[in-house]
Amino acid sequence: MPHTFISCYYHCIFSTKERAPVLTQNIQYELYPYFGGIAQRHRIGLLVVGGMSDHVHLLFSMPTTMSISEAMKLFKGSSSRWIHEKFPDLQEFAWQEGYGAFTVSRSILDRTIAYINNQAEHHQNMTSEDEFLLLLRKHDINK
Repeated sequence: MPHTFISCYYHCIFSTKERAPVLTQNIQYELYPYFGGIAQRHRIGLLVVGGMSDHVHLLFSMPTTMSISEAMKLFKGSSSRWIHEKFPDLQEFAWQEGYGAFTVSRSILDRTIAYINNQAEHHQNMTSEDEFLLLLRKHDINK
């Protein structure tokens, strides 16, 4: 039986390079399950994936031996290679450098999942950049 236990959930957001709206619904339909495969291969507990044509939201927990930067490198690097292979017309595709990673209390997991699942509705009133800046402010991160 292991002797180390954690209960940490991360809400991570990352954008396409220059926030290019290239993640069509058809790409999202295949990309989101691909993120699930990455998570499964690396024992990451992926709860939900969502986003829009220019950014992705992930909510997950990680093994105790993995850092957030390692997890994000896996998600972004693997998915970028996959997009290049799967969609030849997107050879110029890239993720924007960096990401946002925010811890989420277990008590608001359901609310965070709903937020990620309702991105289309949410972005009727707010750009992805404004959304990201709002999250930074909510978490007292000065940009």
